[in-house]
Amino acid sequence: MKQLRKLFRLIHKNLISANSYALKSGVKFGKNCKFLTNKFGSEPYLITIGDNFYSSSNVQFVTHDGSINVIRNKYPEYKQADIFKPITIGNNVFLGYGTIILPGTEIGDNVIIGAGSIVKGKVESDSIYAGMPAKFICSVDDYLNRNKDSFVYTKDLQKDAKKREILKGIEKNRES
Repeated sequence: MKQLRKLFRLIHKNLISANSYALKSGVKFGKNCKFLTNKFGSEPYLITIGDNFYSSSNVQFVTHDGSINVIRNKYPEYKQADIFKPITIGNNVFLGYGTIILPGTEIGDNVIIGAGSIVKGKVESDSIYAGMPAKFICSVDDYLNRNKDSFVYTKDLQKDAKKREILKGIEKNRES
């Protein structure tokens, strides 16, 4: 019966949208949020996210510290001990592919986290962080100024028009 319930949860998790799964799991999030992951750990109710959030796929949220197992095994009086910490994410945040958000992390507003980053601690607003562990890269304004000449405007375009714009933008950037 246990295995049947586990199989049902796995099928259910993959059949409903990631946003619906987040909501049903207990993740608290604001308006205009898009999840492309369903890896909210075993305590999703400890995750709070603001408005205008975007998560790439394979992002993981970890709200507990499993290393406590070493303490439990070495010190029997702590056999029942656990460590849990919430994750708080502000407004207008993007998490790149494969990012891991560790327990106790607080991410401010207007933040970009680069793909593959491991994030722990406090991430300041209006910033870009990346790496393992994630470190400050630059401000959002610096990022804009460095990259605005490379922007290709494709939102709301049909597939063929989008392809043409992307190829035109790449050619323009080669010439620069």
